[in-house]
Amino acid sequence: MPILYKRILLKLSGEALMGDEEYGIDPSFVNELCDEIKDVYEIGVQIAIVIGGGNIFRGIQGTQIGMDRATADYMGMLATVMNALALQDVLEKKDVPTRVMSAIEMRQIAEPYIRRRAIRHLEKGRIVIFAAGTGSPFFTTDTTGALRAAEIKADLLLKATKVDGIYDKDPKRYPDAQLLKRITYLDAINKDLKVMDHTALTLCMENKLPIAVFNIKQKGNLRRIVFGEDVGSIVM
Repeated sequence: MPILYKRILLKLSGEALMGDEEYGIDPSFVNELCDEIKDVYEIGVQIAIVIGGGNIFRGIQGTQIGMDRATADYMGMLATVMNALALQDVLEKKDVPTRVMSAIEMRQIAEPYIRRRAIRHLEKGRIVIFAAGTGSPFFTTDTTGALRAAEIKADLLLKATKVDGIYDKDPKRYPDAQLLKRITYLDAINKDLKVMDHTALTLCMENKLPIAVFNIKQKGNLRRIVFGEDVGSIVM
């Protein structure tokens, strides 16, 4: 079976790295996650990753205690760098060459984000992890994922979640929630389905970039998606 998506961007929330923990990073889950990423890498898929920082600090947390929004967002960006370094460490211990590129310069630990260099890393068979969001406050890592995916001309943006896809309402609160296998960008925006924020969805719509929403905890899902199998939900 041919690979359908040869260059992908995987959007991971910081909360995904918690696994079953309440805070921080769950080493066993991150190890399993990196096995899934390595499996797809070894079949020749070019992989970029955008990671959040919510397992350590979210900008919205700071604003809730009276912190300036820009300051809080910068703190959240620094949390994404910590997660990126953790992910890089596990991947490289599995012999997967990985580069962390930060939108905020910190040359001792990460390369500065340069679009053409990022694409070159992918072409040379390296996984690229984009850290520190867009480098500017007031933007989510969802928007970063859409932006970076468009910049590197990814074939697909994958939004990793803890549920099986996009539902018409919260499946954790409503047992009768219906899984929506395929929806349009406008439906996702107009119905406020919480797929990604509206800025991210608009960016994807303008660049005709499909979004796959899937359960990252289900082993093998990442591989199935790049081969075009019917997994999760698709926005296009």
